[in-house]
Amino acid sequence: MLPIDRSHLYDGGELASPECVGERVVIPGPAGVLEGVTACPDKETRGAVAVILHPHPLYGGTLNNKVVYYLSKTCNQLGIPSLRFNFRGVGGSTGVYDDGRGETEDCLAVLDWVQERRPGFDIWLAGFSFGAYVAYRSVHRHPRISRLLTVAPPVNLFDFTVLPAPSCPWTLIQGELDELVPAASVENWVDTLPVQPRQILLPADHFFHGQLNALQGALLASLSEEVSEMGVGSPCRESSLS
Repeated sequence: MLPIDRSHLYDGGELASPECVGERVVIPGPAGVLEGVTACPDKETRGAVAVILHPHPLYGGTLNNKVVYYLSKTCNQLGIPSLRFNFRGVGGSTGVYDDGRGETEDCLAVLDWVQERRPGFDIWLAGFSFGAYVAYRSVHRHPRISRLLTVAPPVNLFDFTVLPAPSCPWTLIQGELDELVPAASVENWVDTLPVQPRQILLPADHFFHGQLNALQGALLASLSEEVSEMGVGSPCRESSLS
């Protein structure tokens, strides 16, 4: 078990108005079915789909986590539809927790599912905390991932050093006041890498309490210019993920 007490339980039940939620989907996974939910922008997509991974399943992490929701909402504001899903053993997803190994296989199955429904589209892969670990494990194993977003990657709780650095553009968001994943640990790890991510530091704790709008604003400012140069794909409503 991780050194996390009850004060570090992830809160997945107090979302703001779920205006970006689209359809619930069921995805075939390696351990059974995976429960997901889409979120589509009003405007046309930008030739990409975002897949967003939630924090630790054993500590309350679900697709309804607030940070995960705000990552989805941010992608929608950039004109990119998103898919959040529950790892095995969470919510309506079958299976049991597998310490990141099985969850990586879950992620790869979802990426394949998205690629089948949006052939030719790039995929943005994003994750928060444990989800960032799984995203980092998965990024080099799928050919359509064009950008990685990691929020509070738990480098002090899981071994990131055995994993290859991403070859795609990568943005890392970290709270300077993170009590679970110290910013200094993340900085020390990044300094050892051959590829440096674009880093966004915010005056936030691990859960980004009171900083969710700042998180969203910082990502929008960082990615808007890049997204404006992307190709425009088919409208989401005419090319459903489900």
